[in-house]
Amino acid sequence: MTHFPVHTLDSAPEHSRQALQSLQAAFGMIPNIAGAMATSPVLINSLVGIFGNVHGGSFTEPQIQAVLLTDAVANACTWAVAFHTALALKAGVKSVDVQAIRESRLPEDGKLAALSALARKMIETRGRVADPDIDRFIAAGFAKEHVLEVIAIVAASTITNYTGSVTKTPLEAAFQEYGWAG
Repeated sequence: MTHFPVHTLDSAPEHSRQALQSLQAAFGMIPNIAGAMATSPVLINSLVGIFGNVHGGSFTEPQIQAVLLTDAVANACTWAVAFHTALALKAGVKSVDVQAIRESRLPEDGKLAALSALARKMIETRGRVADPDIDRFIAAGFAKEHVLEVIAIVAASTITNYTGSVTKTPLEAAFQEYGWAG
């Protein structure tokens, strides 16, 4: 089995350190997934760039976390499911909605359900989303620009989901209670 290190600020390649510092400032810690990504400065710097854009966009933090959790479940990334469960709950997503997403169901909250449905459809169809799916999303109160913004969130989560699956990133103790087996 190939082992990927989980870097710290001290052990990371020089060109990865600024990205890790940014994530530490954002989360108060360096998530293990970021430490694993830091092996590749290209990957960790790509994540930080898209992360800043996603969290500076038009969606609320609960909406972003609903998409990220949906993507983690759809991509079966155990690390990301646990992490985004914790962040979704912290952001104020109701536990019933978090549990629904973890079980591949739609949340009760209408806006979160529309976001979750579109994100899952994007992953399942590799971006070949049908017009009726987009129309349902817009009918839930979103605009065309939001459809495209969901693509950015899906791209950000794909980076972490694939990294978690490839590196088998260990789950931090703080997220153990949210462990997920799929």
